[in-house]
Amino acid sequence: MARRRDNGPGGLIIVDKPAGFTSHDVVAKLRGMARTRRVGHAGTLDPMATGVLVIGTERATRLLGHLALAEKEYVATIRLGQETVTEDAEGEITASRGAKDLERERVDAAVATLTGEISQVPSAVSAVKVDGKRAYARVREGEKVELAARQVTISSFVVHDVREETAEDGTAVTDLLVSVVCSSGTYVRALARDVGAALETGGHLTALRRTRVGPYGLDGAHTLEQLQQLVDAEEPLPVLPLGEAAAAAFPRWDVDEEQARRIGNGVQLRMPADCAGSGPGPVAVFGPGGQFVALVEDRGGRAKSLAVFM
Repeated sequence: MARRRDNGPGGLIIVDKPAGFTSHDVVAKLRGMARTRRVGHAGTLDPMATGVLVIGTERATRLLGHLALAEKEYVATIRLGQETVTEDAEGEITASRGAKDLERERVDAAVATLTGEISQVPSAVSAVKVDGKRAYARVREGEKVELAARQVTISSFVVHDVREETAEDGTAVTDLLVSVVCSSGTYVRALARDVGAALETGGHLTALRRTRVGPYGLDGAHTLEQLQQLVDAEEPLPVLPLGEAAAAAFPRWDVDEEQARRIGNGVQLRMPADCAGSGPGPVAVFGPGGQFVALVEDRGGRAKSLAVFM
């Protein structure tokens, strides 16, 4: 019988997801490697996409919903001149009008309209639920899905290169190499679609790589192959401990032993001014000796517990 791994309180594993894997595929792989069922991920990546996927094990799975709301960073390739049903390279081409001799000024102007606080209509094949059912499932069943626009923040949308190419069907197209820094809930596929619409060429995403989720980037990520090599060698997995993970991702509030006990029991203590004014989102509470106590949020100047870890 295989020896069960002692996972302790768990932590985060930053995975460099390969193309062709769903986020759930990666979770299934990590369940086997870590020998635990308590594994989850923060923020889905499409099968076509690669890059940073934050995996939580054991008690760290309780952090994931809050980490999923963190700012994200991508590099991507947008193809102008063709549209697809999925707004990415995996879908059938629905229009092929071509795009060549585009002036860089026009391209930059179109991108500028999609920077800052914008109203974005999610992709029809996204995971957004419509009457309790995923939009992509409805599209696959032949339904016409129209989703409501939502407010998202595009902190940075930069075109690094413009290249004229020839598509497989012979259409003259233009590829944009871009980087995007955006809020949770942003669809980079929708940005590709909307840039194409602004330029009247049509557009879709042909490559996507997530380079950062909150404070976690590719420099701390491991491929599935690297992780499997560690397991085969009976070496420990590169798990970021629970407290370190929380300290890296959220504002910090250090409390004394009595305050830690009361917060752990759900008492809504008054938060110090620097934490109460830290903006929306969780604050990580640490007790004496660096013990991670809880995630809390500001409710009228008092700490409302989101999750307790002590």
